[in-house]
Amino acid sequence: MGEKCLPDELRSLFLFEALSDRQLQILCENGHIATFEPGPIHVEGEPATCFYVLIDGELVMSKRSGGVDIETNRTSQRGVYCGAWSAYIPGEEHVYQASVRVTRPSRFFVLDADAFARFMRDEFPMAVHLLEGHMVGGMRQRQIVGQREKLLALGQLSAGLTHQLNNPAGATARAVADLREGVGKMRHKLAMLAEGKFTPAALKVLVSIQDEVAEQVAKSKSQELTALETSDREDHIGDWLESHGISSAWDYAPTFVEAGLDVDWLERVQASIDDVDCSATLPGAIGWLKYTIDNELLMNQIAEASKRISALLAGAKQYSQMDRAEYQSANVHELLYSTVKTIFGDKVGKDKPVELVWEKDTSLPELLCYPGDLNQVWTNIIDNAIQAMDGHGTLTIRTRRENEDMIRVEIGDTGPGIPEDNIERIFTPFFTTKPFGEGTGLGLDLAWQIVVKKHLGNLSVQSKPGDTTFIVCLPLQAPAPDAPMTAGEGD
Repeated sequence: MGEKCLPDELRSLFLFEALSDRQLQILCENGHIATFEPGPIHVEGEPATCFYVLIDGELVMSKRSGGVDIETNRTSQRGVYCGAWSAYIPGEEHVYQASVRVTRPSRFFVLDADAFARFMRDEFPMAVHLLEGHMVGGMRQRQIVGQREKLLALGQLSAGLTHQLNNPAGATARAVADLREGVGKMRHKLAMLAEGKFTPAALKVLVSIQDEVAEQVAKSKSQELTALETSDREDHIGDWLESHGISSAWDYAPTFVEAGLDVDWLERVQASIDDVDCSATLPGAIGWLKYTIDNELLMNQIAEASKRISALLAGAKQYSQMDRAEYQSANVHELLYSTVKTIFGDKVGKDKPVELVWEKDTSLPELLCYPGDLNQVWTNIIDNAIQAMDGHGTLTIRTRRENEDMIRVEIGDTGPGIPEDNIERIFTPFFTTKPFGEGTGLGLDLAWQIVVKKHLGNLSVQSKPGDTTFIVCLPLQAPAPDAPMTAGEGD
């Protein structure tokens, strides 16, 4: 049992000094004085059952961050309070929002949370209504604007995907048109060959060579020639064709080089035709094979464009986590990659305005997490980084292990940095440095809610001119959907 509460002692505390005798008596009748030995008073995340006011002693307050307890306050000031201080606000999740311990024997005025809530509602109804309106209204604002943030992200995904799909789709359309024209020419050339001097045996050899050409074109994709090597090979092939009476020698040469063919191959074609039918014309055979090569190259272009489209759609599916469970195992590198390629593929990467530097720890295990939400975190942070760099600079993504049960993701940019005055406010709801109408001020708040509150991780930022880094620390296993969530800072 605790000591008896005396109204005069409560009046000596700044928190209660303006209360009437009647109000102090009500508090004393419902509460008591308790002395705590060094050790914990309450633990973050547990149900908030009591309201505590320090009479004498010393308390230390701490928050869980990055898997460790971080001290946020240490004081001996009489009248400081902790515990169920928001018990009187309906609709709130009433859990201890920080851990508190005492470093020496300390006396507290202790009031049951329900009694404290009743006292506040009875004695200060207007203040309670105002606080309730402020908190509930703010929460509704965040929900509404948060939905807008998600819609903006969806629009960003659609715009980025449309832009990136435009190139392979356009390439496919052009290649199909050229292929249709090429097939028509092949039909015309086939009719000319049939009416010419080619015997069935010669045509059979020609078809065999045609199959060889198709196989060679498929292999040619893996061949890499320098500009000088390409030019030299075109000269050699052009000279050979011209010396053998091919009127379009210099138009044919680039196509043969692109297909990976050379003069030796042309010599074999001539020898094959001569072996079976001396009356067969080499120009007719070469023309037929040239159309074959053109069509094979066009089909390669169509196949490559189709693969690109499929890859983009797969990336969009990976990013949006369509058809996948909300909570599941995921590879953090795959999530980061899908975000960069799907949302920012036209801005970030090789030969793009923003250079990308990857520093991966490939030994990282998969996370049990909310992948779709984490992709929203990467999107918000990377989008801010690109805007900070005005669309030009270097984006660096690093991953590594953090302690035994956490991983660390760093996203850095080479922008001008965040002013000191703004660092402390950067994760505050509705705070933005963007011009009016361009930012909601909820992008980083949403990231904070996802990382800290939903995954029980940590989100912080370090900044100086030319080097700003957002640091995301995530546990290897986030709380499952049916597990209770601890309240986050700033609720």
